[in-house]
Amino acid sequence: MTDALAAGCERAVHIILPDGEILSAGRASLYVLDQVGWHALAAVLRRRPLVWLVEAGYRLVARHRRLLSRGLRPGGSG
Repeated sequence: MTDALAAGCERAVHIILPDGEILSAGRASLYVLDQVGWHALAAVLRRRPLVWLVEAGYRLVARHRRLLSRGLRPGGSG
């Protein structure tokens, strides 16, 4: 793993495909969505301008992940 990739992994999820292509953030999430069987939804969300919204949504969630994880814990916001 390169230093640049390690730094990127601190900010977003990354997937390295067998051919060496690296997907990160929203595009990596769409890849996972496709792999778990949501093919049609992933295909639609990969199209411009929707993929831009996916990336923006990923950044928003990533920026506030600590706050969001507190709200998702069983038993409330503790």
